[in-house]
Amino acid sequence: MYIIKVKGKAKIPDYIQLRDEHFVLVAYFRADRPLKNVEKYGLEGKEAALEILIKDLPFGKLQKLEI
Repeated sequence: MYIIKVKGKAKIPDYIQLRDEHFVLVAYFRADRPLKNVEKYGLEGKEAALEILIKDLPFGKLQKLEI
């Protein structure tokens, strides 16, 4: 799975995209709100690590999600 942080403009907030190994969009959520239903994406129990990763993630850089 891959993760990318997208910079918002004006009133549009920053967003996070989760993509699978074929770069198909799996989840799309606001960076300032916690991810809900993480068990759908196989990330249950990793919420704290994901929150730290999102905070430190640079904008526009696609990274392999390894948590």
